[in-house]
Amino acid sequence: MTDLIIIGSGPGGYQAAAYAAKNGLTVTIIEDEHAGGTCLNCGCIPTKALCHDAENPVDFAAAMARKDAVVAQLRGGVEQLMQMPGITFVHGRGTLQVDGSVSVSVPDGILSFTAPNILLATGSRAKLPPIPGINLPGVVTSTELLSIDHVPARLCIVGAGVIGLELAGVFAAFGSQVTVIEFMKECLPQMDGDIAKRLRKQLEKRGITFYMGAGVKEIKAAVPDAFPSGSLLVLFEQKGKELSIEADTVLVATGRAANVEGLGSSETLAALGIQTDRRGILVNPDTFEVVVPESFVARESLPRLFAIGDVNGRQMMAHAAEAQAHRVVNVILGRKDGLRLDVMPAAVFTTPEVACVGPTEEQLKADGTPFVMHKATFRANGRALCIGETEGLVKLITDPDDRLLAAHIMGPHAADLVQEVTAYITLGATLQQLRETVHIHPTLSEVLIEVS
Repeated sequence: MTDLIIIGSGPGGYQAAAYAAKNGLTVTIIEDEHAGGTCLNCGCIPTKALCHDAENPVDFAAAMARKDAVVAQLRGGVEQLMQMPGITFVHGRGTLQVDGSVSVSVPDGILSFTAPNILLATGSRAKLPPIPGINLPGVVTSTELLSIDHVPARLCIVGAGVIGLELAGVFAAFGSQVTVIEFMKECLPQMDGDIAKRLRKQLEKRGITFYMGAGVKEIKAAVPDAFPSGSLLVLFEQKGKELSIEADTVLVATGRAANVEGLGSSETLAALGIQTDRRGILVNPDTFEVVVPESFVARESLPRLFAIGDVNGRQMMAHAAEAQAHRVVNVILGRKDGLRLDVMPAAVFTTPEVACVGPTEEQLKADGTPFVMHKATFRANGRALCIGETEGLVKLITDPDDRLLAAHIMGPHAADLVQEVTAYITLGATLQQLRETVHIHPTLSEVLIEVS
């Protein structure tokens, strides 16, 4: 018996384990692949390493080698963290059982664990749409592309979300001819429209071709007899026209799906009261405890079930999973915390960077919420001029009483700038209070107090 079982050792899982152990709980954490989860091994960390090297004169092979070294170093750090007192790390596939226990398949057989609390942190996987030819050789997800041993001469990316745009920028910088096909009318559909359009224009200047409002119909071998040495043909429709492009590699970046299926059979999940929707496991938005059906009759022997991170599909970002992890452990400990989980910043590490926190202008208008828009550019910012990165836009949104509601930024170090605004929003501060905070000169952050 342990106090807490965690299935999954991604950012949410390992942070929950460490925080719980530091606070006196005994933890068993189960992982069937590498410690660190998708983010560390085949997601945000390797992508950001390549984003950095793509903007510097680095050979592709050297960049991939450095990426692997960064991942290995950080993975080793997580593995060491999971050896701290109070934590038992088990390598194997964890599966929920009807009686509330967790069985783990290991080389020597099956292990069984019980605990009064179980935290599901199994993350997500690439979502593949039902496109004919989606399983052809040469059609890959971000996981495979991040391990590719060459720069594709022609790379077609299906999807202009965060993953698609970051990898578009990386491989364009390394020499690929990149084409992006997106079903929506603009890239990054969840972000501010002005910012998204400006970013697309900047990426177009870097040689990336976009087809917006276009739906892929089929992927096939352009020269079947020569395949796999031949190319792929991507057929798509845009504004009623049938179009096609050839590519050597096709990246499918159409979102991610919660890893629910591997947790147990549908009968087992139902017996435990676990419900899902198109996003993932249904949870209480404050405690992240699994929401059971009204008709569900709980058994006293069943543990409390929680789900965090991508598997609940609410905010599919590593830092969101980490914040949710801390909230769950605090709930188990009976502690209150001041975490503002409704204030969740996000960033896209393209060149230039894009970052945001809070609602967009479009969302506020749709909700009928009154607001005031404040804008600035980087053109007159001394630091931006010094580093030769003057392209960008800052949009700060306040309510009519000057309370900060949101920030949407495209430009150098946008993620760092949004992080400052996030702190002010979390504390309920006003734009005037931000302006009255002394900022070092010359820094990019001065652009925040120059909005009008």
